[in-house]
Amino acid sequence: MLQGIAFYLLAAVAVAGGLMVVTARNPVHSVLWLILSFFSSAGLFVLLGAEFLAMLLVVVYVGAVAVLFLFVVMMLDVDFVRLREGFARYLPLAVIVAGILLAEMVMVSLVVASNGAAANATAPAAPLAEASNVEAIGRVLYTDYVYFFQAAGIVLLIAMIGAIVLTLRHKPHVKRQDVARQVGRDAKKAMEVKSVTTGAGVTPEDLV
Repeated sequence: MLQGIAFYLLAAVAVAGGLMVVTARNPVHSVLWLILSFFSSAGLFVLLGAEFLAMLLVVVYVGAVAVLFLFVVMMLDVDFVRLREGFARYLPLAVIVAGILLAEMVMVSLVVASNGAAANATAPAAPLAEASNVEAIGRVLYTDYVYFFQAAGIVLLIAMIGAIVLTLRHKPHVKRQDVARQVGRDAKKAMEVKSVTTGAGVTPEDLV
C-alpha cells in the first residue's frame, strides 16, 4: 500500500513539474520545476529497484541543470531586482515545494527500508540473478543495446560539434595566436639584421 501511494505521488509530481517546465514564463522557474521533475523521476527509479539509475539521474541531470541555470543567467536578460521583489510573495510556495521534496525522500526511504521495492518490483533474468544492479545494467547495455549506445554517443558528438560551429565566430581583424607557426619558425624569420651606417642614426625606412 505504501509503495503504491509513493508511486502515484511521485508520478503526479513528475507530470505536474513537466507541465510547469513548458508553461512557466520565467526561464529560471522552468529550471527549478525541471529539477523537481528529475527528483521525482529518481524516486520512481528507486521504487523500481534501479538505485544506480536514480543516482545517475540526480548526479548527472541535476548537475547539468545547474550548468543550464548558469547559462540561462549569463545569456538571458533576467531582471533579478524584479525577482527579489516577489521573494516574500512566493515564499509560501517555495516552502510547499520544499516540503513535497522532503516528503518524497522520506516516503521512498520508508518503502526501501521495508524491503518492498527491490524484492517485488522487478525480478532480474536468470543469468543476472546474482549480479548487482550496476553489473546487470552494464551487461544489458553493452551486449544487447551496444549499437544503440554507440549511436547515442555519435548523436551527442554531432550535437556538440554543431553547437561549436554555430557559436564560433572568426572576426577578420583580430590577432590570434598560431602555435604551429610559432614553433615552426626558424632564425631567419625570427630576427633580421639591419646594416646601419655609423653616426647616421636609424630612419623609419630602415625599420620597414
